[in-house]
Parts: sequence; C-alpha cells; structure tokens
Amino acid sequence: MTSRIQRYLADEQPQTPCLVVDLEAVAAAYESLQRALPMATIYYAMKANPAQPVLQLLAGMGSSFDCASIYEIEQALSAGAPVERLSFGNTIKKQDHIARARAWGVDMFAFDSEAELTKLAAVAPGAKVYCRLVMDGSGADWPLARKFGCEIEMAYDLMLKARDLGLDPYGLSFHVGSQQRDVGQWDMAVGRTAMLFTNLAEAGVNLRMVNIGGGFTATYRTDAPNQNDHATAVIAALNKHFGNRMPEVIVEPGRSMVGDAGIIQAEVVLISKKSYEDEKRWVYLDIGKFGGLIETMDEAIKYRLRTPHDDESVGKSPVIIAGPTCDEVDVLYRNCNYELPDSLAVGDKIQILSTGAYTTTYCSVAFNGLPPLQTYCI
Repeated sequence: MTSRIQRYLADEQPQTPCLVVDLEAVAAAYESLQRALPMATIYYAMKANPAQPVLQLLAGMGSSFDCASIYEIEQALSAGAPVERLSFGNTIKKQDHIARARAWGVDMFAFDSEAELTKLAAVAPGAKVYCRLVMDGSGADWPLARKFGCEIEMAYDLMLKARDLGLDPYGLSFHVGSQQRDVGQWDMAVGRTAMLFTNLAEAGVNLRMVNIGGGFTATYRTDAPNQNDHATAVIAALNKHFGNRMPEVIVEPGRSMVGDAGIIQAEVVLISKKSYEDEKRWVYLDIGKFGGLIETMDEAIKYRLRTPHDDESVGKSPVIIAGPTCDEVDVLYRNCNYELPDSLAVGDKIQILSTGAYTTTYCSVAFNGLPPLQTYCI
C-alpha cells in the first residue's frame, strides 16, 4: 500500500468495491525493469490492466504494448502509442481482425499453428511473425500450459512455412507461466529457444528476435523471487545459450508492472456460521470471483488482506472468505488457512493488496446486477 493510496482512501472514501492504482508506482516498476533488463524492449501486457491513464503513462515513457485483441490495439492507439510499438500477441485471432490491424500498420503477429499462419499470409503478407513455443508452466502460481504454443518440432516446420508463404520469420516466443516462482525455468526455456534458432539457421532461416513473455512476480501472501531475481536469471540464460549471437529481446510484463501498484478496497457484508459447531466463520465481502478476483480460482493467487483491527491486541481465528453473489463457486479462500481478527465486524473495510493486475479485466458485466469494478488512477 503506497502512502498516496492511503491518503486517497482516507480523503475520498470511495464507494466499495473499488480499485485504486498509484501511477507513480507503475512508473517506478517500468523504470526498474528497464534498469534490470537493459537489453530488452518492454511490451506491456495490456490484459493485466488496460486503464487509459496506465496506458497513457506507459506510452509517454516509451513502452511498447502486447495487445491480445483488436480492441486492445484500439485502446493502445487512443492512448498515444505509436503503431510500430504494438504487437498482436494472441495466437488466436479472427482473420478480419488481422486484416484490420495490418491496415492500421501493425507489423508483428504471434502464431502457434498452421491455420493461424495461413490467415496471416492471406491478409498480412510480409508481416513479421513469431512462433510461440509451448511450456509446461512448472513453478508458476498461474500456469499457462498447453492452450498456447506448439512443440519445437512443429515450430521448426511452421517457421519454414512462414518463409515459404512470404511472411517474415522474425523470432520465437515463450511464457514460463504467470507469477513464476522457479527462476530456473528461464534457463530451460531460453535453452530450447536457442537450440531452435540454431536448427533454423542451418535450414536458411535466420531468426532475429526472442520474446521471453512474462512471469515476473507481484507481492502476494507467499514469498516469491523479485524482479531483480528474475532479471538476473534471464540475463544468465541469454548469455549462456546465445553468447555473442544475442538476438533482439522482448519482455512482456503485466503482473509485475501494475500488480503492486493497486489496492482493492472492499466491505464486509456478512459474517456468519453454518452451524453451532462450526470452527470457521464465513466472511462475505462485496467483491468476489465475478467482481474481479477470478485468480482466486483453485486458490491459486493468494492476496494479502488488511483490516482495521490488525494492530489491535485481539485474537484471530480461521475464516472462509466468499463473495456476495448467488453462485456456489463464488468462494475465494476455503482451504489455505486464512485467519482474520475476531473483532472484525459487518461494515468494516478490508483492503486486498497487490490487486492492480488481472482484476478489472476479469470482472463480469452485471452478474447478479452488480456493476463492474470501479477504478481510480491517482
């Protein structure tokens, strides 16, 4: 929690639930990553938080942008990002969206299948294309295994086909998994990528770029490597496997760029038990999975919580924390041993820390009639 957010909540007392993002913290995270990975071009992963003030800030600082849809491309352009700094990074795109992006001047596209490559060749001839490699996501709190990417053998054939179809086989990408706790994953991923660079060079395709994706961490309940730990591992892996043949490097931070810059303030709506014998209280908040906290699914991302009673000499006891909607799955934490003060009361405000990433963009539209999560950028 930054002092600026504390002052804003105290002075403005906004309606809950709401997300407050400190833009100074976003700027500091961007500058810190630039220092840690000076050889890399930062493509902010817009899906983490596409609030217009965040995009305008980063565009003004010189960031590039990883766009997952034609709509994110529109948002980035309207925030002042030059089109040459945009990448259409989703491997699943409608052909007419590819054509529209190309007409606007977007020149870099991701793919991981022959069908996607065929679409790109049809409506974006000559574009730079990069193939995403599949990773298993080991060590990540939010793995990205199997849905995206292809195996090395298929990527080899697809890059040759890209050349034959008149596209520009620009490079390769991977993602080691979001909120990655095992920095050793970088060595394995970069090693596989460098091997494919070599094999394709022998076949006459000289790649020029490696996109290392995201994976850098925000600060949640369980300790994780920090940005510098990840950057050190990335640099060591690149030097080990590419040496003096270093390609262009792209990094796509999302969570680490905005996660710690935001706080959700919520309200306790109800505290109850299901029987006289229950050892755990149920604490219901005015925000849940459908209000933006979908990453609590399977209790994967464990947010830190702050209450008005944390500094009091009162006891704590186990709780189940749930959202307000009429849906059985809207339970945030049941099994990972959250405890809250015994003096917690209905109407108390709870602050959910490091929620600047992957909250507003996951929010449902009017489920149970509830409005989307309001964002305040300060």
